[in-house]
Amino acid sequence: MRTTLSRLALAAAAFVAAAPALSACLTDAQVAALADAYYDKRPAPNPEGLSAADGECSRAKLLALFDLNLRERAGYKAGLTNPAVQKRFNADAPVWGVLYASMLLPEGSTVDARFGARPLYEADLLVRVKDAAVNDAKTPADVIAAIDQVIPFIELPDLVVEAPPRLNGAAITAINVGARLGVTGRPIAVPVTRGERYQLLDALGKMTVIVKADGAEVDRGKGSDVLEHPLNAVVWLAHDLKRHGLALKPGDVVSLGSFSRLLPPKAGQKVEVEYWGLPEPRTVSVSFR
Repeated sequence: MRTTLSRLALAAAAFVAAAPALSACLTDAQVAALADAYYDKRPAPNPEGLSAADGECSRAKLLALFDLNLRERAGYKAGLTNPAVQKRFNADAPVWGVLYASMLLPEGSTVDARFGARPLYEADLLVRVKDAAVNDAKTPADVIAAIDQVIPFIELPDLVVEAPPRLNGAAITAINVGARLGVTGRPIAVPVTRGERYQLLDALGKMTVIVKADGAEVDRGKGSDVLEHPLNAVVWLAHDLKRHGLALKPGDVVSLGSFSRLLPPKAGQKVEVEYWGLPEPRTVSVSFR
């Protein structure tokens, strides 16, 4: 049934993609096969030889299929915002994908260690949009005035393909930046007063993010690892969405990117991420079975 839906939906996807490079996209059959592999949690063939435009129109086709099955969009994921992760995937710029409401799990969730075809975990952070003025943001200060929550987030991406080391920026775009699941912690409300808001802004850039597995530190990063300040990810995303006739809206969440390496989950493991240096201390955790 799902395969049939996938193939029938691709006619609509062609209109959704609406990109000048449609002839160079992954074919309809390739996108349908990618979607079915994603649902079945098995590795899909690698998208190969794509330009940036090819990746974007392939993503649009894939998202049209995801809209049928995953349904409610929750926001966006900015990926490759950390230079170390860009280097790993031979990329020189960020990319983005869509997050769906069903992907976002509550603090302390227990998840299968094999939650995807190529499951990983990483330290991340979400912000929630309160004002459409964020679409014109040019600086992190503009962004923090247009959001109302900062949310601890362990992202659980799925690179989904047979050979993840061969992925590049265009191919990662084509697979919706590996969006699969993520665990959300207790939000920090963005202060109303300017002084307190700027205190949080400064802390986000200077914070230290600690990743622990079963109580032992396995990695750490800094707020500045993401585009020199994590809210620059929102500046970049809003600008790039405009190229596609899209915009952030109040209530959308945005995943800012990696503050750690991408690490493989293990059954029986508990992973915690601690955010040091924020005005309100936060920890978020996930367990794998």
